[in-house]
Amino acid sequence: MCYSALVQEDWRAYRRHLGVEISLPEFAALVERRRQEPARYRLPRAFDLELRDEPAIRDSVDRYRQQQTAKLEGEAFTQRKRLADAERKLAVKETRTAAESRRIASGKVQQALDRLSLLKDDRRHADDYRIFPRSWAPIILVRDGRKVLQPARYLLRQPGAQSFMDERLSGNYNARRDNLTKFWRGQFGATHAVMVIQSFFENVTGRDGKNQVLHFNPAPAGPMLIACLYSDWSDPGTGEQLLSFAAITDEPPPEVAAAGHDRMIVNLKPQNVDAWLTPQGRSVAELQAILDDRQTPYYEHRIAA
Repeated sequence: MCYSALVQEDWRAYRRHLGVEISLPEFAALVERRRQEPARYRLPRAFDLELRDEPAIRDSVDRYRQQQTAKLEGEAFTQRKRLADAERKLAVKETRTAAESRRIASGKVQQALDRLSLLKDDRRHADDYRIFPRSWAPIILVRDGRKVLQPARYLLRQPGAQSFMDERLSGNYNARRDNLTKFWRGQFGATHAVMVIQSFFENVTGRDGKNQVLHFNPAPAGPMLIACLYSDWSDPGTGEQLLSFAAITDEPPPEVAAAGHDRMIVNLKPQNVDAWLTPQGRSVAELQAILDDRQTPYYEHRIAA
């Protein structure tokens, strides 16, 4: 499974290297939906950093930041009051309830301050380009014969599915290669995409039996072109639309398996991207051959901070 990944920076470079156009209306619409329903739309901070030069997007980003700033400042004020109340009680008498209240309030104050710092800062930070299941990422697909970069949710919802199936099929951010002609037959050979990433993260069991997160980086370093499937979903009743995707996984190379993980996202060769993105009319054997003919750097790893 690809539990998390760092999306490649400088999305405008896709135009130079891969002949891709950025579909700005879709990005603008998503950023505005995020402003209206922030709890529902999980956008990495990269969306703000990459697209703020576009006037419509910059306006929505600025308004979102203002709204979130006011909300977090209110949260920090509330938790500081809770913290002060707990400390006054503890000055009189040590109780478990007051100590727990102080601990929770302290954590929430710091969390609010950390988020406020990011909202008021345009510098780049380590996790700005990191995506997780259910968050949004830029993917490359073909629309009307043109390669375009569009935002899509990293958890594929198949056409005709009810939205509650996201919970029942919560692993649908990855598509096992050995299931492409079965469960994924509606997308395989029909709706293909590519996600460009720098590196990826996986959960493994450490020697102590506890979970740990490993950060894998290709060596030599270079963009990873991840084979994906996508779905255009719409609600026939409300007209709501959702573009979502899943990354294809296969057996891991030896170094990933030795690190303790049993799956690996498929890293396409650059010369195979166009063929992967235009699967219509290609045989299953031809598409499987593209997945076999992948980039094979050595994937170094370290324990994620």
